[in-house]
Amino acid sequence: MKTKLRKIGNSYGIILPKEILHSLQVKEGDTLFLTEAPEATVRITPNRKGFDEKSKIARDLMHRYRNALRELAQ
Repeated sequence: MKTKLRKIGNSYGIILPKEILHSLQVKEGDTLFLTEAPEATVRITPNRKGFDEKSKIARDLMHRYRNALRELAQ
């Protein structure tokens, strides 16, 4: 699907088609998480039970083992 970046006040936004909203099982006012993915892409994830906690654990592990992860990435 294709959409355009639009100016909304002093910010920018995109309009998500109904099909995507249905697929994500979200409605107006729900929280969505945007995370960087490989090759200059972004992943959109709806707020699901436990997601905040899992995200916090992942950030902590990446910070704690950043040197090892950097070496593995090379």
